[in-house]
Amino acid sequence: MLAHRTLSGSNHTMFHWRERRVVVIVGALILLGIGVISYALRRAPVPIYETASSDSLPAALDDVDFWEMIESFSEPNGYFRSDNLLSNESGLQDVIPRVKERVKAGNVYIGVGPEQNFTYILAFQPKISFVIDIRRLNLLEHLLYKAIFELSQDRTEFVSTLFSRARPQGLTEKAGVQELFAAYDEVEGDNALLEINLKRVRSQLMGTHHFPLSDKDELDIRYVLSNFAQAGPNLTYSFLGSSYQGTLGMPTYRQLMADTDSKGHNWSFLATEDAFRKIQDVQRRNLIIPLVGDFAGPKAIRAVGHYMKQHDALLSVFYTSNVEMYLFQQGNDWKDFYENVATLPLNSASTFVRFAAGRGRRSGSSVGFFNMRSQMWSPVLDVIESVRARQFDDYAGVLDMSE
Repeated sequence: MLAHRTLSGSNHTMFHWRERRVVVIVGALILLGIGVISYALRRAPVPIYETASSDSLPAALDDVDFWEMIESFSEPNGYFRSDNLLSNESGLQDVIPRVKERVKAGNVYIGVGPEQNFTYILAFQPKISFVIDIRRLNLLEHLLYKAIFELSQDRTEFVSTLFSRARPQGLTEKAGVQELFAAYDEVEGDNALLEINLKRVRSQLMGTHHFPLSDKDELDIRYVLSNFAQAGPNLTYSFLGSSYQGTLGMPTYRQLMADTDSKGHNWSFLATEDAFRKIQDVQRRNLIIPLVGDFAGPKAIRAVGHYMKQHDALLSVFYTSNVEMYLFQQGNDWKDFYENVATLPLNSASTFVRFAAGRGRRSGSSVGFFNMRSQMWSPVLDVIESVRARQFDDYAGVLDMSE
């Protein structure tokens, strides 16, 4: 009896082992199939939309649609080691002439960071622009800029409001950018004017536009404008309270606005009254949309891509600053970023513009690591194809294929 039960148990055990083996094999095949499909999808050729048109992009957005896009496209607030209240890229204009030869006006621009985007938007003339930054503070700084653009009758008032300094007398619309900022050399910051400007900005954003800013948002806007008021036009990336405080060679706001490309042409949005008014017009039509988003995140870039496809629009320029460098320091974030970009409608002219400190020529007699003229560009499709072909796995590889 015992032997019989043992034999029966062995048969029973063998039966279940065979049954489990079948299940395991089938499961493995399913997983393998899913893996193959996923790999194929990741490795599938990036669609190229050479014949797409931007005609269905809006000529303006109403306030409701503008805010809805901010809320629905954005990701949760993230962290970066610096507040980045202004650029530190003294050579940001150098790439403009060459990139302008590649891209057509009227498509979509994507960028990161604060004011340098206005100069690029002015130069590349997209129909709509998205500024995606991991920090909500950057979104709020762009809303602050939006309000100041809308409230200012000219460049002189814009500078006066941004830095909380009384408007100098005698400036005309024909004043050059050096003359414009020189007129503020002897004008001190004014705390009373700062408070007036904060109230005007609040009224513009929450009263005129009805944007539902939180108490924390208002405090952060105060923080940004207070730093501009404290330092004035000599504000640099290493402002008081910045983790980069004391770092040498950072260009001032004034220097950034007076800078030129390598041939001496100033593309800055404050270079002329006409340049200022063009960005002012875009701001008044709600066509510079700041978003909170991680370049490697699951939502923001892909949401912009979905919107672009809905409107049959192409990417013209994606300005990354040096964000790619940080992504290469964070595991596979760089791969996730390029796969996000691959979901955007692209063509052969779609161009990355990036900052590569230390790779360029020096700016005149200025000193400091960040005064290297170091802006570079590369075709977006070439980068994505190289990533998928595993031709590089670090930021140096990206820079090596950039001009």
